[in-house]
Amino acid sequence: MNMLTLKEIKEPIKGHLDVFDEKFKISMQSSAPLLNKVIQYILKSKGKKIRPMFVLLSAGVCGGIKESTYTAASLIELLHTATLIHDDVVDDSYQRRGFFSINALWKNKISVLVGDYLLSKGLLLSMENGEFNILKIVSEAVKEMSEGELLQIEKARKLDIQEDIFFEIIKKKTASLFTACFASGAYSAGADENSVNKMKQIGEFAGIAFQLKDDLFDFNVGNHTGKPSGIDIKEQKMTLPLIYLLNNCSFFDKRKYINIVKNHNHDTEKVAWLIDCVNNGGGIEYAKKKMFEYRDKSISLLNDFPESNYKKSLEQLILFTTEREK
Repeated sequence: MNMLTLKEIKEPIKGHLDVFDEKFKISMQSSAPLLNKVIQYILKSKGKKIRPMFVLLSAGVCGGIKESTYTAASLIELLHTATLIHDDVVDDSYQRRGFFSINALWKNKISVLVGDYLLSKGLLLSMENGEFNILKIVSEAVKEMSEGELLQIEKARKLDIQEDIFFEIIKKKTASLFTACFASGAYSAGADENSVNKMKQIGEFAGIAFQLKDDLFDFNVGNHTGKPSGIDIKEQKMTLPLIYLLNNCSFFDKRKYINIVKNHNHDTEKVAWLIDCVNNGGGIEYAKKKMFEYRDKSISLLNDFPESNYKKSLEQLILFTTEREK
């Protein structure tokens, strides 16, 4: 199947995305001048809006985009933005998508408060619109994301994560929000419980594939991601290509690799050497194979839904998440 561009994928929901943008801007507004200044900057540096697109397309597949779909998309984007801001504080990260992060410009205290503000706006938005079930779906995802982050921090100390633990982490950390996108989209369109659950599963598989693609960027030589190569190694995050290498090398080599991650993760030459070892040791190929497996499982489940332009675009958006350049 030929890959569509993001612009072509958006075609069936173009008008709906415009409505979403407007509602999302309104949902973020504040009477505090400093907050509005930060929010203007956030809106200017927003990414591709992949998650709201998943919400809108899932609703389209399951019966049509309704008023409650915009609430679901806004709620997801508010909470996603809040967690990114908090993540940048936790990771001491000063860049995101080629823009300065909020904490780089306004320091940690303001960043945490802005993140809290966006979370509370998401809660209020759901309450004001009586969307309690959508709030439940999304709150579940935020709980899982926090657990995933903490599990990752806890396991990173040992630097010897096994594959099953790694998948548990990314299921919670990344896939849970994708699950919420698909489930809340389906629910907002009035889908039955069976369809909502099926969409949940599609979202989980797509989210795992998305995270595996993200992890692969870290091993790219001269990538275009706006994320420097080797950043996960510097942060001592164990990703699948590295886990594969550690599980398929000699005891002596494993000690050498772990020593770099633990004690020399800011030594550019040693990190570059480790990236080469991962590239040459089959870690990249293995992670790609797993990524395509999850992507294909996601698309295969989507085939149970009736044909439509929404379904075609949703399938293409799942493909896009594993083919994107950044």
